Amino acid sequence: MNFDLTSEQEMIKRMITHFADEVVAPGAIERDRTKQFPVEIFKKLAEMGIMGLPFPEEYGGGGADTVSFAIVTEELSRACGSTGITYSAHISLGGAPLSLFGTEEQKQKYLIPICTGDSFGAFGLTEPSAGSDAGGTRTSAIEDNGDFLINGNKCFITNASFAKHLAITAVTGEKDGKKEISAIIVPTNAQGFTIIDNYEKMGLNSSNTTELVLEDVTVPVENLLGERGEGLRQFLITLDGGRIGIGAMAVGIAQGAYEKSLAYAKERKQFGKSISSFQATQFKLADMAMKIELARNMVYKAAWLKDQGRPFSKEAAMCKLYASEMCMEVTNQAVQIHGGYGYMKEYQVERMMRDAKLLEIGEGTSEVQRMVISRLIGC
Repeated sequence: MNFDLTSEQEMIKRMITHFADEVVAPGAIERDRTKQFPVEIFKKLAEMGIMGLPFPEEYGGGGADTVSFAIVTEELSRACGSTGITYSAHISLGGAPLSLFGTEEQKQKYLIPICTGDSFGAFGLTEPSAGSDAGGTRTSAIEDNGDFLINGNKCFITNASFAKHLAITAVTGEKDGKKEISAIIVPTNAQGFTIIDNYEKMGLNSSNTTELVLEDVTVPVENLLGERGEGLRQFLITLDGGRIGIGAMAVGIAQGAYEKSLAYAKERKQFGKSISSFQATQFKLADMAMKIELARNMVYKAAWLKDQGRPFSKEAAMCKLYASEMCMEVTNQAVQIHGGYGYMKEYQVERMMRDAKLLEIGEGTSEVQRMVISRLIGC
């Protein structure tokens, strides 16, 4: 077994670590306060060739692997969770379905703008009545004279305000008494398509989270993504890759909280000594370091399996589940180590704790991950 990163992965890690420290981290507190979307950061990432990192070079991508994607997501999240989730969703939810299931014409038209950063990637699955139960989709797409007429609502959609197009799931008919759910690419400037950005969130405040309203939106049948009736299966495959992104985010946020806690513990003095000399603090930090390393190995293993073309659904669910719950635990302990200062925004760990909670919910709750793992181990 070889746990070394490749020379290319090492180069990407060095580059993105420096970028996260110098460009992303300095404005994280202010972006969280103002809820300002980090447009300028992503313009720079596009110039660096990072926005299409794991996609083929022929579509403007970087031709890199999933491990590299995980590294970038982790490092961005270490500095700013909102930046991390924006990037993760852009790649794993926005670009991946087009790359996996799109026709050559669709890739030329829709994947290239995502890879070059001309458009953000987004993904329209969740609905007010279809969260963990994705099969409860109610958005409808009725075929008529070579077009789909789409009506419905989507909620909690990441990046949609900055996307020029996105794939959505919709019911296109009924087959054997069951809903036929298909994936359809919809331009966000289509008549009848409304994006509402007014959620008041607990955390990840500078990421873009929206509601979509589709009222008699018309798109050509050529915008069908993949096979008709295969939309749910396609998006479940997409979510497997997305769970690696969430796992990497969790590792990054936890790493950021751990680093700040370690530095604070060395500086903070109580009873005449730095609190890092107290065993209670040492054990907290030791557990944090251990669990972060475990989670990182799980994320990298799932990413490696994906890159090898081997089954990775179980490992993706495991890494997402463990890393997200670990991240919540680590950020909670980070606030505890900081004491009263941990409750103050300028010390940043309270933001990391707020950001961490979404990771136990998004792209399949912890409960859903346990259901997936149970099924895959043969229960």
